[in-house]
Amino acid sequence: MSIVISKEIIDNQERWSCYTHLRLFVEMMALYAIFFSVRGMTLKLRVSAVQYHLHTIHSFEDFAKQCEHYIKTAQEFDSEFVLFPEFFTTQLLSIDNAQGKRPTINDLPDFTEQYMNLFSNLARESNMHIIGGTHVINKNGRLYNVAHLFYPDGRIAEQAKLHITPTEVQEWNMSQGKDLQVFDTDKGRIAMLTCYDIEFPEIVRMAKAKGADVIFCPFCTDNRHGFHRVRYTSHARAIENQVYVVLAGTVGSLPTVDFMRSNFGQAAVITPNDIPFPPKGIMAEGEINDDMIITADLDLSLLYEVREKGSVTTWRDRRVDLYPDWEKIDS
Repeated sequence: MSIVISKEIIDNQERWSCYTHLRLFVEMMALYAIFFSVRGMTLKLRVSAVQYHLHTIHSFEDFAKQCEHYIKTAQEFDSEFVLFPEFFTTQLLSIDNAQGKRPTINDLPDFTEQYMNLFSNLARESNMHIIGGTHVINKNGRLYNVAHLFYPDGRIAEQAKLHITPTEVQEWNMSQGKDLQVFDTDKGRIAMLTCYDIEFPEIVRMAKAKGADVIFCPFCTDNRHGFHRVRYTSHARAIENQVYVVLAGTVGSLPTVDFMRSNFGQAAVITPNDIPFPPKGIMAEGEINDDMIITADLDLSLLYEVREKGSVTTWRDRRVDLYPDWEKIDS
């Protein structure tokens, strides 16, 4: 028996084959999109970091206007994340109180409600994620230096500073935070590690093991020595973990606030040192000790690329047979 296959049948089969391949391609791309959606990533984000100028003010409204100025500047650059420095709210201690007494660090938590309301409103109005530097809060009679993440939808997340400097302990009786958190956003997973925290490799390893691709590091340093400790170790953490590190520091002076009279700061966006990134690992940096804001675009896909096939693959090449594998410990 002979079988005759018409040209129409062949054409239909070819069309069906093309349709099948197209459908598979669409389904694959949909799965790809779902994968990154689940991880909370859109691969690119724009960040701004504030070199906050400390000077004497006379009211909370003065503080609010200065903060709003930086937020509006970041808005003009279409930023999606804005980072303020550590201890920038100590500027509130320069306000003369009614009793004529000089406020101390113990009085700073009294501004917490106003601070939270201000930045929560700014985040909603600007539709940006704001890392509101750090603010000193009082919990159960203890002082904590806490970074706050203000989401555009009104949520507020906190990360207490984990490593406390001798000055914070001896002069301000500050307590250390208890655990490390990472935070999901619609642009990716981030961590907030404050100043001295970045000088400890283990804590950044843990943040990366928990899935953080961007480390936001507010800092406050009073001289070149402290500044370069933070800056150099930020470069090391970016290389070791193949992550971005965003830095924001205080500039200016508070003549009436103890331990805030001198500030040395420069905002920066730090990258790994590999071919897709700037050779010096600096995406952007400000002018030292100037009142300004810097902005840069972060491409998360470049991090994934260098982790898989970079000139060096520092994250993948860890010797977890010799030291802890934080991915397994934190899972």
